[in-house]
Amino acid sequence: MGVKGLQSFVERCCPEACMTVNLSEMARQHVAKNQQSCTSTANVTSPTLVVDGMSCLRHWYSCMNWVCGGQWMQYMDVLKNWVEAFTFAGIKLVFFFDGVVEEQKRPEWVKRRHGVNRDIVKIFNHIKEHGEQPGKQLSCLPSALASFTPFALRSLGQEVFCSVREADYEIASYACQHGSIGILGQDTDFIIYDSAPYLSVAKLRINSLTTVMYDRERLCRNIGLTVTQLPLLACLLGNDVVSEEHMQHIRSNAVAAYRRTNPAPYSGPPQGEVVLAVAQFVSSLYASAEEDTGLVPHSLNVTSSQRELLKKGICSYLLPGHKNYELVDISVPPSAFEKYVSPEILKACREKHVAAEGFMVYSVVCAGVTECSNSLEDVMDEELLPQALVYKSCRQRIYGLLLLLGKDGSTVDVPAIREWFVFPGNPLKEADTVHPVPINIPSFLTIFDCLDYSDLHGQIGESLLAALCLVTYIVLQVETLCEEDVDAFLSQTVCLRLKSPLELQQIELPLLSSRAVQLGSLYVRGLSHLLGANNASGCPLPSAALMPWHSFDGRLFHSKYLLAHSGVEKSELLESDMSCLSQFVQLKEKLLETCRKRGRVLLSRPRVTQKNLHPPPGVRYRGTHSGFPPRADQGWRGETKRDIQHGQTWREREEVWREQSGYENSERLQWRGEHRGGGQSFHSYRSNSYEGRPLNRNQPPKQNRGRLYHNRGRYQLAPRWQHPPAP
Repeated sequence: MGVKGLQSFVERCCPEACMTVNLSEMARQHVAKNQQSCTSTANVTSPTLVVDGMSCLRHWYSCMNWVCGGQWMQYMDVLKNWVEAFTFAGIKLVFFFDGVVEEQKRPEWVKRRHGVNRDIVKIFNHIKEHGEQPGKQLSCLPSALASFTPFALRSLGQEVFCSVREADYEIASYACQHGSIGILGQDTDFIIYDSAPYLSVAKLRINSLTTVMYDRERLCRNIGLTVTQLPLLACLLGNDVVSEEHMQHIRSNAVAAYRRTNPAPYSGPPQGEVVLAVAQFVSSLYASAEEDTGLVPHSLNVTSSQRELLKKGICSYLLPGHKNYELVDISVPPSAFEKYVSPEILKACREKHVAAEGFMVYSVVCAGVTECSNSLEDVMDEELLPQALVYKSCRQRIYGLLLLLGKDGSTVDVPAIREWFVFPGNPLKEADTVHPVPINIPSFLTIFDCLDYSDLHGQIGESLLAALCLVTYIVLQVETLCEEDVDAFLSQTVCLRLKSPLELQQIELPLLSSRAVQLGSLYVRGLSHLLGANNASGCPLPSAALMPWHSFDGRLFHSKYLLAHSGVEKSELLESDMSCLSQFVQLKEKLLETCRKRGRVLLSRPRVTQKNLHPPPGVRYRGTHSGFPPRADQGWRGETKRDIQHGQTWREREEVWREQSGYENSERLQWRGEHRGGGQSFHSYRSNSYEGRPLNRNQPPKQNRGRLYHNRGRYQLAPRWQHPPAP
């Protein structure tokens, strides 16, 4: 993030620009200065610290477990304590989060997403080999952390904004215009902006409120530039707008010239020499300019396209009230779908978005683009669909509700949304074009095809209702989901209320399942789709009911997954709590009833753990909450175990079940032929995760992902059921 190599240069080669500061003292000095200049105490403004939320996510998420889907209740406690530390010091916090990805920065966004994908492959390889979470060198933030954190901060009474252009720019602009004491983040772009001081969140010590301030004036004195020349330096070094590759020849020439004028060998870090050389080159450009030459000196020998790119990069740093700001394009781009949405609705969507209340809606109706970053998904697991495809039909209905409501249903000139969703097999060379799907009844439940659950509204908690809708939707979309998976999801949901954050942290997991890791990530991504659907349908549910800290804990879910697949009794799975058991039975009966109506057979397929993986040293079992109880090594139990002993596999049992239930009808077979390719059912897709599974030695050879992944343009995730007629 930010300017390539500048952070390390400042810290290693320019220590005088790195000043340890106490934020409480900065706040006191701010108040004292204002009191001297104000005639009335009523006019004294509180010291404000502008926080780059995206830069702080890794600092905030200090929970021990991150791979299972997130420990959200503990995360909320961390945020609460963090905010209270600043409040106690009299510092007002204003948070900004990325609301859009500007198209000029899309290549850099894609490059970073591919880098994270490579790390995720290593994470799953580690889990399969060792059965445990990797160390910090391979840590990855839980899915959707950036989506839910603004809501978490708002619930703590904080002022939160989502950007409508590049967030760094809005942060620097806000801090400059409001006289903030600083910008807290971890992005060297904040050294380049002529704005409030840049304060490091990586160096922050929350107990003492001390951190490091990077002083741009001292940096400029060290490298021989003025503050107004820093934007050109940033562009030549490489940033999010001007990639390193575009200006490589200029840096090479600058380094060669630097060595000629400084014959003494450079002994510092290699990147330090590059920064000093480019700074010397920039200084020479302005020294040779006889007059004001605009943003890019005429003496800079670049092509016309490179010059235009440099202008864009420099303009991205020019703030209101600064020199050459009139060259910045501040026009608001027109809505992508003005003819589908009224100006009043567009205005309301923008206001909700800026206030961090309108997740997904603004990007659809105003920009016509949505994106989703990396999720913990195993590229080698061919049983589980990526979350982007699982929730595609849900998003299409959300788009339909936002753009097609009240239309005559004509297919002529139907709007299309461009989706940038990261998942295994997607090269991200271009956006996927997705068309909205009209829905007969504009409601939250209709989006997830759960209108049958309308009678539960008011009878069960709103978080439980939302969880039931989500699990039902996943079951109907993912054919390989089994009964044990459903039991894990539902038992986690109803048992969460019994747990304190400390108890959730103390859950011991004897080992990790790569499949459960992906299911946890899938569920949390589903919660974000619940939130988008709720916003699109007018918020029939309070947003709080859809927040993961009220409905999900990754460690608890993982323990329930291990227990469910080990075959424990339901009373043990529900921790011998009759209230939880009653709720679990109620939710599961509703889900199974919906599955029967849709022709979805939910089968039992317990997966046991390979015996050659052992828990890490020192792991102890802690009651019934430790994941696998001691008897988990018994493998399958009851009827399933007897069937295996008599040579009957789960696949054969399923065929018998289908013949008895009439499940395998011609319509189902036709669906398979059209959407799975060659009439193959999902049984030919085998997981490469480390965990064991019901074995079929005569299983056909493993297919590659074929049309499903590599020919995504033709792939359409079809519904698994016939839509019921509207009531």
